[in-house]
Amino acid sequence: MGNGTDDRINPKAQGEPPHYHGHRERLRERFRDAGPDALSDYELLEMALFAALPRRDTKPIAKLLLKKFGSFAEVVHAPERLLREIDGIGDSSITQLKLLAAAASRIAKGEIKRSVALSSWNDVINYCRTGMAFADKEQFRILFLDKRNQLIADEVQQTGTVDHTPVYPREVIKRALELSATALILVHNHPSGDPTPSQADIQMTKAIIGIASPLGIAVHDHIIVGKGGHASLKGMKLI
Repeated sequence: MGNGTDDRINPKAQGEPPHYHGHRERLRERFRDAGPDALSDYELLEMALFAALPRRDTKPIAKLLLKKFGSFAEVVHAPERLLREIDGIGDSSITQLKLLAAAASRIAKGEIKRSVALSSWNDVINYCRTGMAFADKEQFRILFLDKRNQLIADEVQQTGTVDHTPVYPREVIKRALELSATALILVHNHPSGDPTPSQADIQMTKAIIGIASPLGIAVHDHIIVGKGGHASLKGMKLI
């Protein structure tokens, strides 16, 4: 378990510089000379933690983070309580990781806003997964689209307990009308990790479609994300 502190000075390191100082400089040089694609996920995480952990070897910490969460994106979006379970991860490291998460989300949101959402479906899936896959509570969010299928807004409508989010179809449609949206993509996460839709998920989606359709508002899909991947109700022919 993590102890809530980021940095502990090793008494043996008071003399000569620790072995990882040279490694850090070599990593920085490779990043500058060859670019970020030349570095693996754990090496990028190492570099991201340099500032937060100036007196620790960040390589084993980066590898532990990836082993626990699976990918760079899932590390930076992981809940704080789970990050703190990694030895050596404390406030400074979490702030650094959450800064990366915020930057990634802003960039992804900007990219989706500039593109036609349905022609970049993988971007939409990745955007939703990185923001929600490791959330410890269920969230229901909606991507509101215009007639060209471009993103008007991305809003979290409800946040629930570990396994239940109350969704009110009329509130969803009311918000769509306020934004003059002509299409919706519904998204929510399963904290259990299994994205398989429940009967309640299917029924709620059909209820929203039933109210939206007569008003000329299309529901393009309902995407469920989890640590184990994602599920599309449209792809599964459930709607």
